[in-house]
Amino acid sequence: MKKLFQYTLAILALTVVISACSGVRSTTSSHVPRDRFVNTWVCNTVTYEGGLLPNAVQSAFDQAPPSAFVGSVWKLTNSGNGMYTLSNGTSQSIFWSVYEGPNGTQFQFKKIYEGDKAKNVTEGYRLDVGAADKETLVLKTPVPIGAQTGYVVYSFSKQK
Repeated sequence: MKKLFQYTLAILALTVVISACSGVRSTTSSHVPRDRFVNTWVCNTVTYEGGLLPNAVQSAFDQAPPSAFVGSVWKLTNSGNGMYTLSNGTSQSIFWSVYEGPNGTQFQFKKIYEGDKAKNVTEGYRLDVGAADKETLVLKTPVPIGAQTGYVVYSFSKQK
């Protein structure tokens, strides 16, 4: 009987030690499902966070100043094909996807030019997802500022 008690106590102690050593797990997830992005979105505003000044970024996505993206329309299909059109009429075909990284969900895309195949394009852009629901989407481009990181923040609403 004494051996059974000692064995049970040893198992209980081992269980406590193992559970105490395991990391704390978050009950919330920063995962954003891919289908949340499939839609036609209009960029309503471009703002700046983290001490980033508006004129510090001269070109967004190697295309135009961030302010030129206000009023742009982004069409994102379920197949990953997409397109954005700036308010001045300039259009760009893209191939987009969602990346689940250690710091949460990121929206990524590659520019696709005529004759390109998405699988052959090796460069692109990755934006942090600030928010994504059925009506709004917030994407943030990280910009290094010395030892800190600022953000260009693009706020979208679903096109009606």
